[in-house]
Amino acid sequence: MKEEEVKTYDFPVLRVENLDLAYADYQVLKDVTFEVADGTCLVVMGGSGCGKSTLLKALIGLLPPRKGNVLIRSDDLWSSEFEKRAEILRRFGVLFQGGALWSSMTLLENVMLPLETHTDLPESEVGQVAEYKLSLVGLAGFEQFYPSQLSGGMKKRAGLARAMALDPDILFFDEPSAGLDPLTSRKLDDLINELKESLGITFVVVSHDLSSIYEIADDSIFLDSNTKSLLERGDPAWLAENSVHEHVRSFMNRDSSTDQI
Repeated sequence: MKEEEVKTYDFPVLRVENLDLAYADYQVLKDVTFEVADGTCLVVMGGSGCGKSTLLKALIGLLPPRKGNVLIRSDDLWSSEFEKRAEILRRFGVLFQGGALWSSMTLLENVMLPLETHTDLPESEVGQVAEYKLSLVGLAGFEQFYPSQLSGGMKKRAGLARAMALDPDILFFDEPSAGLDPLTSRKLDDLINELKESLGITFVVVSHDLSSIYEIADDSIFLDSNTKSLLERGDPAWLAENSVHEHVRSFMNRDSSTDQI
């Protein structure tokens, strides 16, 4: 990508510097550098095996890098001592593919759990905050429902409410549209945009769903399995038309109706 097209920000909420990631002797990614501005949505994309999920693991504290830094504001996640790292991680919210809700708990109890674990709020306030988070994602009135009673889209929204419980600096999503029909996926995209615009929430989203990428992304990075690198960065629509890499243009302009990436 041309240098003048790369977006830069003065005060990124997340900055990744020269990151190398590996499993034992197998290197997945090398020298990855990018940043994410407050109140924006960055989409991480690329083909199967390019390292999207591996990068996400490093960003949320599950996989230590071989080299490089993950900075949240000015705090370095991986060079911090245990207690400081735990404090940094509490500033994240994570929505996994399946929602990862506790099946034995109601939606209200699921959202209350991080508040009960990580705050000193009295129980009455914990319940009020949890109800508010559920209302933000359109689940007011479903507080006493169990995950098994919900549709796939409702589970994703409940997982999002729980991810928002501690008012995180960044929300990380792993394939939010996975397993959803197109209409439900679009509603989730609309919710992401609404939360970004109304609350200024910052999102980092791993996705291969083209319609979702074009709908929610303010910026994107493209990971490449051949070079094990961040191949290109920019607005998805710009990349689709102007990328110097044919591989990126093909990815961005493919027919995704039967996509299995």
